[in-house]
Amino acid sequence: MPRRRVISINAKSSVPKYRQIIDSVLNSIEKRHLKKGDKVPSINQICSEFNLSRDTVMFAFNELKAKGILKSQPGKGYYIASTEIKVEERVFVLFDELNAFKEDLYNSLINSLRGKATVEVYFHHFNYKVFKNLITESIGNYTSYLIMPATFDNTGHLLSKLPQDRVYIIDRLKPELSKYPVVYQDFEQDFYDALVEGKEMIEKYRKLVFVNPGGKEPAERSEGFRRFCEENNIRYEIVKSLIGVKPSLWEAYFLISDRDLVEMVKIAKYCKFKLGKKFGVVSFNDTMLKEVVSGGITTISTDFTEMGKMLANMVVMRDKSQVRNKARMIVRNSL
Repeated sequence: MPRRRVISINAKSSVPKYRQIIDSVLNSIEKRHLKKGDKVPSINQICSEFNLSRDTVMFAFNELKAKGILKSQPGKGYYIASTEIKVEERVFVLFDELNAFKEDLYNSLINSLRGKATVEVYFHHFNYKVFKNLITESIGNYTSYLIMPATFDNTGHLLSKLPQDRVYIIDRLKPELSKYPVVYQDFEQDFYDALVEGKEMIEKYRKLVFVNPGGKEPAERSEGFRRFCEENNIRYEIVKSLIGVKPSLWEAYFLISDRDLVEMVKIAKYCKFKLGKKFGVVSFNDTMLKEVVSGGITTISTDFTEMGKMLANMVVMRDKSQVRNKARMIVRNSL
């Protein structure tokens, strides 16, 4: 009796070839054409028969290994390790750093995936070498990859080593990563829209000051701020730090850094400026603490809890959307 075909590839299908290999193995297990201990065709056999690259086949085999379906025996090949094909997802998450609002995103993601996937979280701390090493070491060990590239550019070549349809980008929409699904912030438009939203409160101030330290922070915010001020004939200034700055009444400060926020609250208290009356303070990225500091700090923030839920849904549903998670102004006493 001829041996049943284990691997089937449809060259005209839009489904990636490596995904077809995975589906072929899983279908063969479901139909009981493969059982535990059976050997599967070798990488060289599959490459030769279907004119595929070795990387394509390795992508498939690595994912099947990550699911616990395949095991390799050096010098002998690959064998079926388990026929339990409904294996829990293993999700690799790479953040830039952990802070209060990132914790909200993390908790939302974990809670939304509870019972559906195991999640392992790593941080690159804006160090490209760490970023590269963590991604390289993760290859083949997970079924989905959630990546926050942050300020890094030219990462496409690195992420291409991961299975394309299992990579999800967090927080930034980068042209070189346009083929990947993403939940992102539009930092320029979000700042502009928030200022428009709070225009009636902002107009009482004679000058607006945006303190943008740069570095890891998105430069696009400055463009949104500048555009709003110039369109509405409002005096403005963009500075990198509070060093040398002498705040005055009828000014409003927009602060990215929480350290700058604390410093400005202290300055206002020392100068006896009452926040929200003749002196304004607005912070970015909402946290529970900002609800109570100095009677409540106005913030411009995306909903990080919602971002976590959207990312979890993408992983579970294999959603390939590119979704903007809009920010809004949360008005409190400080404006």
